[in-house]
Order: sequence, then C-alpha cells, then structure tokens
Amino acid sequence: MATQHDIALTNALTGIPGPLPPSGVIHVAFPHASRFTIVGNHLAQHDGLSLAAIGIGVHIQSLPAGSQVGIKALAARFAEGETTIAAALRELETHGYLRRTRARLANGRVVTRTVFCNQPGALLRGGAVAVVPPMRVTVPPVLTVKSAAPVPVATPVAPAPVPVPPPAPVPTPVPKEEHPPVRVPSRIAPKPPRRSLPQPRELTPELRQTSSALLADLRRHAPELVLSEDDVEELIPGAAAWLERGAHPDAIRHALTTELPQPPKYPAKIVRHRLTVLLPPPLPGAQELAPARRTPVTPFQTCEGCDRAFRSPDPGHCRDCRAQYWEAA
Repeated sequence: MATQHDIALTNALTGIPGPLPPSGVIHVAFPHASRFTIVGNHLAQHDGLSLAAIGIGVHIQSLPAGSQVGIKALAARFAEGETTIAAALRELETHGYLRRTRARLANGRVVTRTVFCNQPGALLRGGAVAVVPPMRVTVPPVLTVKSAAPVPVATPVAPAPVPVPPPAPVPTPVPKEEHPPVRVPSRIAPKPPRRSLPQPRELTPELRQTSSALLADLRRHAPELVLSEDDVEELIPGAAAWLERGAHPDAIRHALTTELPQPPKYPAKIVRHRLTVLLPPPLPGAQELAPARRTPVTPFQTCEGCDRAFRSPDPGHCRDCRAQYWEAA
C-alpha cells in the first residue's frame, strides 16, 4: 500500500508544471467533492494565535450548528488537556473569533451560548450574514494534478441576500450565589530566565589550562559527555570559578559525571547546568572559622553578713547588708 502511494505521489509531482522549489513545501492539490470547509488565511496563518488555538478554531468552524464545543467536550475529543484547550478558547475570544455568553431560557434554565464568527473583521465592518449554498462540482474519473489543460471549476449558485437579524437580547445577569462563575485555569507560567554561567574573579592562564583539561577529560570518565572545542571554550569560566573557590578537580569531575540522564541528548547543556546550580560557596577564612567570643558573666558571691548569694566581681556584702551598714553609720 505504501509503495503504491509513493508511486502515485511521484507521478503527481512529475505533472506539476514548472520547476519544483528547491526547498519548502510542495502542494499537490485536488478539488474536494464533499466534506470540506473553507478557512480563511487570516485564521490559518494568524500571527497572534498559538498553534493550538488555530487548530481548535478550524475544528469548531468545521462542525455543524449545535455541536458541543465546551472545554470538557474538546478535551474528550483531543489529546490536549483542559488547560491548553481553555487557553486556546480564550485566545479565540480575544481576537473576536469566539464569544461565550450566558442566556436564560424560557423555563428559567441558564445556558452558555457559544457563537463562532469565521471573519471577525467583516463583523466589525457591519457586513451582512450570508448563507453559502453547496457547490456543484464535476469530478473527473481520475484525479490528476493541475496542469496547463483547463480544469472544470466549481460554479457556485448565486446566494440570495439574507437580511441581518436583529441583535440578540441582552441576557439577564445571574446572581453569583446561584451560579458561580467557572474558574478556568490560567496559562502555564513562563519559564524563568536561564542563570548565567559562573565567572571567576580573575581567569588566569593556570586556571584556564586546568579548566580546559578538566572539561576535555570528562569523556574518559563518562563516555556520554563528549564536548566539542567550542563547548569547552564556552564552559572554561564555569570550571575556573569552581577551582577558584577551592574545589578539587576530582570533586568537580564527580559532580559533573554522576547520575547522568540516559541517554543525555545535550552533553554541553548538562555540564553547563551542573556548573551553574551546584557551584559551591567560597571557602571561609580564618576569621569566619574562629570561635565566637563569649560575653563575660559576673560570678556569684556569698554575703559575709547573711550568707545570701549575689552577683559581684568581688566578695563582700549584699545590697541589703550594705544598706544596713550605711544606716548604722
């Protein structure tokens, strides 16, 4: 089956008039006879929508009226999670393709009404809503790629003008106590910026030579960590910062080669990450390691008059006994 498909594709490419582009996509286009949807390039090539939002917008546009397009329904249909689908629907709302409002039915039930507009720009310009009738297409018995010979084209039936419907009534607001709003999870927070590679205070020739040899020798201890010359040159400041802080080369080698992911796809990124996040602090000096001086404490003394204990640097009498002697004097 695959061989027949390849042969048919090769024959189709040979029928394309003119030289083929040297790179990029090559279109092999056949006219659709049924089950197709017309999608504008303003949606398919929108520079402000994510790929998930464009795909969901095209999918919603291809569905018949009355189809369920809520977050739960789309999550059950596609592999993307509810967070991604909710974010894509919000994007479509921001750019005018989708609108979700609450309306109260005659029986008092509150429902969410979803309206999808295939051309938000035409809606803002006040264009009339038109119903495009089905197209009558003559399909040849064998489909071929378009060539110099004329190909029958579809002849659309002239659509009858349809009056613009009056604006829908404004839905009655629902009390928050009875119908609390549904909280949609926010988009995934952006990743924090990557931390810069540590730099030594002074990159001396000795530090550069030792760091270069240490990084180039990693593949002897971990065959997965094969670094190019450019990678070694870029990572030299990080290894020099470790050596400047008193780290032994064996300790650096152990930190960079232990418990590697299997298989490591980007060895240089792994070494850069570990040199950055596992950087040890500078070694403390003699003053930091000296024991803290204790505050002198006044010792206890025994009163020579009443044998009461009191704090004083010298032996003698307590406060009460001294007061009695002063009164007697």
